[in-house]
Amino acid sequence: MTMPSLEFKRNDYPTVGVEIELQLVDAETMALSNSISDILAELPAEIEARVKPELMQSYLEINTGICNTVNDVERDLRSVLQQVEAITDNLNLKLFWGATHPFSSWRDQKITVNDRYYRLVELMQDVARRLVTFGLHVHVGVDTGDKAIMICDRMMRHLPLFLALSANSPFWEGRNTGLHSNRSKIMEGLPTAGLPSQMRNYSEYVWLVRHLEETGFINSVREIWWDVRPHNNFGTVEIRMCDMPARLDQVLALTALTQCLVVALSREIDNGTYQSEYHPMMVEQNKWRATRFGSDARLVNSDDYKTYSVQETTDNLVDLLLPIAKDLDCLERLESVRDLPKQTGADQQLEIFAKTNSRKEVVQQMLATNHWAK
Repeated sequence: MTMPSLEFKRNDYPTVGVEIELQLVDAETMALSNSISDILAELPAEIEARVKPELMQSYLEINTGICNTVNDVERDLRSVLQQVEAITDNLNLKLFWGATHPFSSWRDQKITVNDRYYRLVELMQDVARRLVTFGLHVHVGVDTGDKAIMICDRMMRHLPLFLALSANSPFWEGRNTGLHSNRSKIMEGLPTAGLPSQMRNYSEYVWLVRHLEETGFINSVREIWWDVRPHNNFGTVEIRMCDMPARLDQVLALTALTQCLVVALSREIDNGTYQSEYHPMMVEQNKWRATRFGSDARLVNSDDYKTYSVQETTDNLVDLLLPIAKDLDCLERLESVRDLPKQTGADQQLEIFAKTNSRKEVVQQMLATNHWAK
């Protein structure tokens, strides 16, 4: 059997693309609804390629095209969301923006009819069946596979901040988990998820993927679910760390942060700038803190090994990236990243539950206040 090529497709930065995973909930009960087939049947031809089924029938993925700016991403997403929401309204469904559902059980979700998904569940069993989680993925184009690997390595120290800023999954199985991002721990149950291995170049990455395929550990490169990874078909670095945020403006802020940071790292590599050292254990510690405390975490800075608040860490990174944001025409969106620690989706969900003691009310109020059109 001939394996697909892993040749890295050149894609000049700063092209950017976004994937958002949205839950399908019943408009009356607010529970997850296994309704993806009904939606796919109603899609207009012009957006069929932009709206995709995923592992479970209770959510969908919306992809943008290749965009040059964050403003292009916004126009693309709004256009598709408007058409999808017209369909869901007719089907008495709502699109819920969150990284887990506050009360629906994974045990009630149906696997999408797809041979690849069936093979995955057969291999992973309940580890796969529990993947009723939803994330934001941002792609930024880079020009070589070696650079993609170097950017992934340099990006690692920043990944916990992305999780802290996007945390939006405090509930699981109708319980308060005590975590702000329970999704991140569920994802880590997969044997090829979590923080990536450090690699020297793209050749080492190809060797690793081929070895995993040949030994039967994975069926294809698509089963590498790292928090950041090179994507050879798209010619991008893909940041997969984020929970699905609660609002479109948060998605756009995180997209701006991602695009600016990847471009900054790419320019550093082009200029031969030495990468400052970081210890992987510090990244793991920071990821745990972001998982547990969200925007209230205190994160270790790998330069001086002191701890800083998420707000301080955010402000310092935004300040560093402002010149690049001007170049990329996303200054306002990058500046808005400073507001993300003030109320994440997890904070909002927990606040609603504290007032109402109702997880159904959590879904209803999040839908009412976080409509994507705002």
